[in-house]
Amino acid sequence: GIAAPLIATTGVSPELMVIAVGSGSVIFSHVNDPGFWLFKEYFNLTIGETIKSWSVLETIISVCGLVGCLLLGMVV
Repeated sequence: GIAAPLIATTGVSPELMVIAVGSGSVIFSHVNDPGFWLFKEYFNLTIGETIKSWSVLETIISVCGLVGCLLLGMVV
């Protein structure tokens, strides 16, 4: 891909970079995410309630993934 040569020059594990990018991509999901609308309709929530639940949940998942990536980086 386009980013592979850039990652190779940093000396960072490509596998850990994939985990970090994947974790960072889900942080604070809001109205432009189809999952947001599915969650909203399935649980019959308002947009405000969905932001307070879904978006916060996605942010927690993202931060946990990034922390896990950092911990793996110390071991690998």
